[in-house]
Amino acid sequence: QVQLVESGGGLVQPGESLRLSCAASGIIFSQYAVGWYRQAPGKQRELVASISSGGNRVDYADSVKGRFTISRDNNKKTVSLQMNNLKFEDTAVYYCNAHWASRFRTYDYWGQGTQVTVSS
Repeated sequence: QVQLVESGGGLVQPGESLRLSCAASGIIFSQYAVGWYRQAPGKQRELVASISSGGNRVDYADSVKGRFTISRDNNKKTVSLQMNNLKFEDTAVYYCNAHWASRFRTYDYWGQGTQVTVSS
């Protein structure tokens, strides 16, 4: 059974930091690219950051460049999202996604989400 479990969300003030973690089980984690998505109330889910299966390529949404850092540890089967200088507009539910496209099909798995609230 495949599981992605996010943790680390919470309530913080603007300018503070949080570190989200996503722990995977039931998959060959090192084969999968991983993305962090977020969804704010009334808005579409958006990709915040992604990291390739080997960790050598990372991409960020313009809105978080310079503030967020994605990293992974394939031995521990985890991906982290370090979020610094948080802003009100970062408030959302954050989801971890693992993605792999084999020759014959595409595999996508999602976590249950973790709430991040930035409020004064």
